[in-house]
Amino acid sequence: MIGRIVTSPAEAPEPVIRIVIAEDQALVRRGAALLLSMESDMEVVGQACNGVEAVELTQLLRPDVVLMDLHMPLKGGVVATREITRALPHTQVLVLTTLDDDETVFEAVRAGAHGYLLKDAAENELLETIRALKRGESRLTPQIARKVMDQFRRLAQSAQSAQSEPMRAELTAAAPLEAEALNEKEEKVLELIAEGMSNRQIGSVLFLAEGTVKNYVSRIMDKLHANTRTELAILSQRQRRTE
Repeated sequence: MIGRIVTSPAEAPEPVIRIVIAEDQALVRRGAALLLSMESDMEVVGQACNGVEAVELTQLLRPDVVLMDLHMPLKGGVVATREITRALPHTQVLVLTTLDDDETVFEAVRAGAHGYLLKDAAENELLETIRALKRGESRLTPQIARKVMDQFRRLAQSAQSAQSEPMRAELTAAAPLEAEALNEKEEKVLELIAEGMSNRQIGSVLFLAEGTVKNYVSRIMDKLHANTRTELAILSQRQRRTE
């Protein structure tokens, strides 16, 4: 009798990264869509020309990543980012803009942006940042990270010199590291987040299940009143500088 040949099933391919592009300039929007569509692991599932469309499309399509311009009609990118991250915590928002003034950068991070790139970034930097966000990492270009760090440093200095009780209360809310102390394990998880590690990588280092790491991250965010891993990483760096 001829035996039956059994072949092992091929490994399932990695799911593509589903992306929504929110950009009011049609030429820039279509150019970005063309670039991303050439990558085998990426798919542009929607394009929005204003902030209202960005929120509606994201809620409808539930993409992995949203490329978000900040200067858009009807609803600005910061407001759209805040609404998206609150409604869809698993969707990563990557700000892609020409705006790099301190106030705009800080507002975008506080709104929940997971990454921040300027439009003059290299194509490879954009592609790698999208992949990093899909892995659960956070990315800021060096000049943007420096601006955010400077902002937190100014807040810390103001908190030390503030004399009035209302001012101290306001600055304490803006510098959430002082809100509630972390235990030793949570401190270690926060350090690894600051190094850009994903939950899976942190689990490998600390010998924890990925689900357990997620629980730690959630508790840390609650204690520090942070909205994203990007904000946690920045807060961790700020804490190190003040120690």
